[in-house]
Amino acid sequence: MSNVPAEYAPNLDSNEFFTAPTQSPEAKIDVGVLFVGAGMAGLSGAIRLAQLLETDPEVKAKLGEVPIAVVEKGKYPGAHLLSGAVVNPSGFKKLFPETPMEEFPFRKPVTKEAVYFLTKNKSFRFPVIPPTMHNHGNYVASISEMGKWMAQKAEAMGVMILNETPASKLVVENGAVKGVQTGDKGLGRDGNPLSNFEPGVQIAAQATVLSEGTAGHLSGALIGKYGLKGPNPQVYALGVKEIWDVPKPLDRVIHTMGWPLRGGKKYGEFGGSFIYPLGDAQVAIGMVVGLDTADASISVHDILQELKLHPLIRPILEGGKRADGGWGAKTIPEGGFYALPSRLNVPGALLVGDGAGFVNVPALKGIHYAMGTGMMAAEAIFEALKAGKDLQAPSSLDLFDEKVKGSFVWKDLYKVRNMRQVFQYGFFPGSFLAGLMTVTGGLFPGWRFKSHADSDRELFLGGRTYVKPDNQLTFDKLSSVYVSGNRSRDTQPSHLRLKTEVPEAVGEAWINMCPAAVYEWHTDEAGKKAIQTNPSNCVQCGAITAKGGRLTPPEGGSGPEYTIT
Repeated sequence: MSNVPAEYAPNLDSNEFFTAPTQSPEAKIDVGVLFVGAGMAGLSGAIRLAQLLETDPEVKAKLGEVPIAVVEKGKYPGAHLLSGAVVNPSGFKKLFPETPMEEFPFRKPVTKEAVYFLTKNKSFRFPVIPPTMHNHGNYVASISEMGKWMAQKAEAMGVMILNETPASKLVVENGAVKGVQTGDKGLGRDGNPLSNFEPGVQIAAQATVLSEGTAGHLSGALIGKYGLKGPNPQVYALGVKEIWDVPKPLDRVIHTMGWPLRGGKKYGEFGGSFIYPLGDAQVAIGMVVGLDTADASISVHDILQELKLHPLIRPILEGGKRADGGWGAKTIPEGGFYALPSRLNVPGALLVGDGAGFVNVPALKGIHYAMGTGMMAAEAIFEALKAGKDLQAPSSLDLFDEKVKGSFVWKDLYKVRNMRQVFQYGFFPGSFLAGLMTVTGGLFPGWRFKSHADSDRELFLGGRTYVKPDNQLTFDKLSSVYVSGNRSRDTQPSHLRLKTEVPEAVGEAWINMCPAAVYEWHTDEAGKKAIQTNPSNCVQCGAITAKGGRLTPPEGGSGPEYTIT
């Protein structure tokens, strides 16, 4: 029996996430331009478009009574946002050129930094920071706080933000995207309406910008339907993060490589940790691990708990406590340049930010690329409207692709186009090849390094064990989900799509991979084992989509309620 998760993918109809326009006026809302997701890409695009429309009332009038709208599946903007985050401020400076730096939603500037290679009990500091990881001029921040700040700016400019509103389907007619269908509310576990049932509606838009973030539900559907997959598959990492209240300040940004990860090609363990100061009284610590690992016993949450026991890390946290709201998890697209969609627009729709894969893995940066592509989408839409184009006509939004390909985003990602892929050969060979690429600006070796999807990796049962949580420095998954603020209704239909009868290695991989204890084995009276899910635990990190299943939007307002992640 095969231990490749992709061979147990759920049976999905390719048209399941698409629908035709409704003919009922009562079931439809008309807006001008719709952004799907109130993350950094969507909010930047909405704000930039609002700025441009203020300069041309004639163009603004073409977009109707609600020129710009944003739908957000979380309880509020920022509720589902999680990142490191050491931010390149260039996106903020471009979007708000007259705003003083001290008014941006950053915690503090980076003044010192260090990179370490860890063994189980020792640490070796790099004498020189790798060029791709320099953070001089950047700022430490909470992306959840940034999302809240950006949403306030957007609403002040007249942008309508619809919280607790997941986009479940794309509305398509004659090959053109015409908006989205929002999800129903008030369904029971069996999918039947309860007494508080509220049907979803169609939001019709002249242009729809998919700014859903990592492993976006509709972004993936659009890429598949329109044949937009790049030459390499998209691959992901999972990051698990904690915020700590600490008695003494940390004076630098720290990154680590090596332990607790293993370097051999057999394991395919790629990643590292970050420890950032969030002012003088808080520290952010996180572990990021690629989801193309082969050992089914890998648990990123538990690896982070082990990391905190290291002699380099423990003194930073000792005497402190995990902050209220101080835990979360999210996937990161790591495929890079060759995994970008072959086109970034189709008639009526554009792909921006993490949903398209705009992340620079060696530099550990994605926020300013999300903001940049969101703004470029707004500019392309505005210029098309100004030229009198129908935004749902073929090629009317091609200017967006041109803008991105002529920008710093494309240039940056092209330079590091193979750096993530070379680590499939193991940590040390990968480091050597990545070093050559850094020195030559990506010119040598210059060919495309192929890669495989995370779910195509054959798994084995490695039997890795982890430390028992002490509930002071180390914690289990369920108590961590509680800290995330997740209050999902446990009687709603499951938003997780996966086959439940799978080999031991595949089931163990899902159970261990999930940071929120969503998956577990259930044995029936006949002794038959199958995967059972606890969907209300889910923090919507997206890992299951990468590793053989599919995450779809749950009821609006479900999932975590992040505030400081």
